[in-house]
Amino acid sequence: MDYRNRHVVVTGGTGALGTAVVGALIEAGAQVHVPYMNPAEGKRFTYRNHGQVKLLTVSNLADEAEVARLYDSVPELWASIQLAGGFAMATIADTKKADLMLQLETNLVTTFLCCRNAAKIIARASKGGRIVNTGARPGLEWRDGAGMSAYAASKAAVMALTAALAEELAKSDILVNAVVPSIMDTPGNRAAMPKADHASWPKVEEVAATILFLASPENRVTRGAMVPVYGRSK
Repeated sequence: MDYRNRHVVVTGGTGALGTAVVGALIEAGAQVHVPYMNPAEGKRFTYRNHGQVKLLTVSNLADEAEVARLYDSVPELWASIQLAGGFAMATIADTKKADLMLQLETNLVTTFLCCRNAAKIIARASKGGRIVNTGARPGLEWRDGAGMSAYAASKAAVMALTAALAEELAKSDILVNAVVPSIMDTPGNRAAMPKADHASWPKVEEVAATILFLASPENRVTRGAMVPVYGRSK
């Protein structure tokens, strides 16, 4: 896949999956813009000094004005990949309204604002582009959301947004899709679930490969897809 001379925003780009995505984009020739909030993550980010990477400090991706400034700083935007989000596991009895609103802010609002600004910037250049969002298995297979209903609802909303935007933006040659991960093989997930079958979990590099295709110029027809990237995990 050829990303030469193409600018791509990757939110959550300093995380485990994000690092794999950024690395793959660099290899494909992209210029990658990575907003980050956690200074420690920025300092240890593998590609912080790479010539094709621009790190951008942000305080809140749910802030409308801040997200607008972020996207206005990117020249000739081709694609926006939304990986940033948050997870919370709790029964509904233990979930307060504030907890629900935090999940909606962290997952839905951040994705909405990034999509909104990406669509405006890409459409302005009239050269087409791509948007890739991140769903989650409990948001697609609702019964899997038992014990994490606020999270599942927020991710289901992300996928509804993705499908609606795919239809809305197709006429501008902006193809919108989402990947839908299950549990991925990351150091954090291994530490949280030491007795799980780690070999069945999809590797972040494998998930990144799917994202890279969906965001690429080589993807000419796929839109509105919720692409499961479960690997062999149950």
